[in-house]
Amino acid sequence: MNSTRRRDVDRVDSPEFGRGMTDAHRARPLVPPGEWAASDPFLLMMEDVFPKGVFDRHPHRGIETITYVIDGTIEHYDNHGNAGTIGPGDALWLTAGRGLIHHEQPGGDHPAHIYQLWLNLPRADKLVPARYQELRSAELPTRSANGVTERVFSGRAGGLEAPTRNYAPVTMVETTLEAGARTDLEVPAGFNGFIVAVQGSGTVGSSATSLAAGQVAWLTPDSEASTVELAGGEKGFRAILFAGQPLHEPVAARGPFVMNTDGELNEGFREYRRTGERFGLEE
Repeated sequence: MNSTRRRDVDRVDSPEFGRGMTDAHRARPLVPPGEWAASDPFLLMMEDVFPKGVFDRHPHRGIETITYVIDGTIEHYDNHGNAGTIGPGDALWLTAGRGLIHHEQPGGDHPAHIYQLWLNLPRADKLVPARYQELRSAELPTRSANGVTERVFSGRAGGLEAPTRNYAPVTMVETTLEAGARTDLEVPAGFNGFIVAVQGSGTVGSSATSLAAGQVAWLTPDSEASTVELAGGEKGFRAILFAGQPLHEPVAARGPFVMNTDGELNEGFREYRRTGERFGLEE
């Protein structure tokens, strides 16, 4: 990789929290849906703070969902027999594929604070069998040096490679920087990428663009392998880099189903109505 190639910040989004599905649910659209070509392969990303009883069981098809816990715990299960609990710093990488019925709720009596990213599946993998991967913070490849800690959830960073299985290449790296610390994160050639500020503040890119908690920095495109620089502000900086290979495929979305055509969407909903609790299972 030519380390002299550096990504910069194309734009910074500053979304606000608003009412979610109930008065007790606060939601912030970090990556709003609908701008499919611009955010490809990412479909949407929400920041949610919610108690029990907000989300009920719901189906998915044709996508992957990545749930990252900022605070609290999440208890989850699906109709394929998978179940578990993830806590702060953990993530659940769920592949809906041909279909599943999923449920997530806070554990205990306290609200959960999470990110949830929807990632598009390539056309050839839209109907793969469903699966899930619990990515526990303590078990992921991690390195710490010079006031910087990098944890690799997917893809590669600094010579580390996550064990996460992907249908299309995706990088997810959490970085925590002490005040004044700096690091260069790798961004593969041609990948679309953005950085979410989780806590504190810092700077991003060759222009040292300021970024504070709740903001999103979209990176400039580059057809070659490159890096993006992060630096910690006076109170430190915690951020997550997401980067993915664009699919350049048509998107047809309706609720929690994302396919390539309206006909495929209609077939998915027909199967869901026909099979009920067996949705996504081999018939």
